[in-house]
Amino acid sequence: MKGDTYTVRTAQPSDCIYVDAIIQAIAESARQRGTGICRRSYEQLKEKIENGNAVIATCNNAWTGFCYLQSWDNNAFVSHCALIIAEEYRNSGIAVEIKRQIFELSRKLYPDAKIFGLTTSGAVMKINTRLGYKPVTYSEITHDEIFWNACRSCVNYPILLSKQKKQCICTAMIFEPSK
Repeated sequence: MKGDTYTVRTAQPSDCIYVDAIIQAIAESARQRGTGICRRSYEQLKEKIENGNAVIATCNNAWTGFCYLQSWDNNAFVSHCALIIAEEYRNSGIAVEIKRQIFELSRKLYPDAKIFGLTTSGAVMKINTRLGYKPVTYSEITHDEIFWNACRSCVNYPILLSKQKKQCICTAMIFEPSK
């Protein structure tokens, strides 16, 4: 638990053993907070892990945190998705390290891309701010329909549609490498 030594690293194919637990933790976090979190499929998370597009934290042969990246609009944008920390490890600093490493991985793989995310979490907004993100309107992030279709599983999707995908409950934040 807290105080244990954990490792944060780029995920490897052997980490696919944690996918079901990660999916369950995402769903439970959304239920507990009463906020929207897009559902992810087993295949989607497995692909991200196998392709080296995810960061995972582990401790004592268990996962403690996870996040993956996705590129959009011919690599003009990269989003950080599904940041989740196992409940017993929340408020331990793991999220800060995962966000730092997924940010560095994104910069390495897509050095010219704008990095963005949508979140309702005050803690994530603070971490993003420390990494150089700024709050922006939805018009400043990807317009890729596949990205927005992922929001369909969120409880707030009707709000997003009623606002013509220009705003919702989530805050959009972006890091622009040129700035």
